[in-house]
Amino acid sequence: MSKTMIVIGAGLAGLSAALAAAAKGHRVKLVSPMPSERAQSVMAEGGINAALDTKGENDNPAEHFRDTVTAGAGLSDPGAVRELTEAAPAIVRRLLALGVQFNMDARNEPDLRNFGGQRKKRTAFARCDTGKQIMTALIDAVRRYEAAGLVERYSRHSFITLATDGPTCRGALIRDERTTQNIPLAGDAVIIAAGGMHGLFGNTTGSVGNTGEVTAELFRLGIPVANGEFIQYHPTTVNCPGRQMLISEAARGEGGRLFAMRDGKRWYFMEDKYPEAGNLMPRDIVSREVWEQNKYSRVYLDLTALPADVLRQKLSGTVDDCLTCLRLDPRREPIPVTPGIHYFMGGILVDRRHRTALKNLYAAGECCCQYHGANRLGGNSLLGAIHGGTVAAETAMEEAASDQPANDIPLTAPVHETPPHVLDELQRIMRSSLGVERDGTGLAAGLAEVKELPGNLPLLGRALLMSALAREESRGAHIRTDFPVRNDPEYCKLTVARFHGTEIEVCFESVPETREAL
Repeated sequence: MSKTMIVIGAGLAGLSAALAAAAKGHRVKLVSPMPSERAQSVMAEGGINAALDTKGENDNPAEHFRDTVTAGAGLSDPGAVRELTEAAPAIVRRLLALGVQFNMDARNEPDLRNFGGQRKKRTAFARCDTGKQIMTALIDAVRRYEAAGLVERYSRHSFITLATDGPTCRGALIRDERTTQNIPLAGDAVIIAAGGMHGLFGNTTGSVGNTGEVTAELFRLGIPVANGEFIQYHPTTVNCPGRQMLISEAARGEGGRLFAMRDGKRWYFMEDKYPEAGNLMPRDIVSREVWEQNKYSRVYLDLTALPADVLRQKLSGTVDDCLTCLRLDPRREPIPVTPGIHYFMGGILVDRRHRTALKNLYAAGECCCQYHGANRLGGNSLLGAIHGGTVAAETAMEEAASDQPANDIPLTAPVHETPPHVLDELQRIMRSSLGVERDGTGLAAGLAEVKELPGNLPLLGRALLMSALAREESRGAHIRTDFPVRNDPEYCKLTVARFHGTEIEVCFESVPETREAL
């Protein structure tokens, strides 16, 4: 029996969900505030992880699993990660079949590069435009179903709220941004794929379209948010007007070296302090080291010793970005870098099948808390979005159904948008309070300020600050200078925040008990 799926978000996770549902003959209403071509997924540069073992390093999904859960510092759902890493090779093969132009080796196999936190080469890439290549292929695939009438696009439409009936989601209310008309959408399932909470902080590497407003509205409605304190700072960004420009991890994967000045000489601090992996330690570690060195010296990423063909064939996007935006030629001079907010490991709480706390409501991609635990490996974000969107759609196809038609979705709903002047203040507070390093004093001060601000986003911001205050330890991307030690007996658990209509409650819940020995 054909079902109707409402997908909120048309980036990689949303397109994957739409494609999986439409391929099985289900109808999809694909809602997004901007066209897919402008989604954040297009901006991903470095690559997508899969244990293809084209380099003869005896790589396999079990190795990929081990690296992923190790980086996650005990907070990843091992069963979900197992499914993710086992699915990865087939996902990359399917992308090849859809026309993604991955860099290929002499044997016409996908070329693979090193990425941080991984002991084997397993990151497939398309020059410096992997996200753009994958998005182009999925956009074309979904358009075939649009032409067949199975996918209906609502581009330039914003999510306002859910339509619910007790514990069941019945659909959504959306707004046409061109006409400001509210449109009720009834469906058997709603899949949220709205991206990360970048709007809480403003100056990040992410798209300005990823405002976090969808997650904030769901949180107001009582949907739990988990692990909000785990915010990934990418170690190599450059401050540009309005955003942080990313210098892809691919630059270090191909041999780029970080250094600071010490006694008038270059000090390659990552190589000295971490001789086994050097510049390719997990991102939380590299960001913390760059943050620390920046207190005393500018930190630079040096690509000048890389071969010309590597810069031309594998890092051309990085070279072009530096020439265009920084007026700097990385082939001849090092790039000054600093950590910048890049990715949110936390988000809407989902189970292994991407169900939320509300029946018929699912979430996938960066908006949800799944796969990455306390720290994400580079190359796992594209993989997690594709796999998660597919799993969410498969679960919805199997079980979501309305017991009765949702013909009474209201045309109006309370508006909880954050005014521009409030948003500016919120972003200032959040950036100040939740840096690479944070402490109880700063978190408490930030929380007191945010409590005075109206709107959904400040409510979500309070949940993140309260989660960070509650976790009195350092783990992964959460570094408390007043609690510098990881404390497994008390905090090897998920941080879960719930809004009960007037108050936010933060508690700790067990990681799924299917953990396997590493």
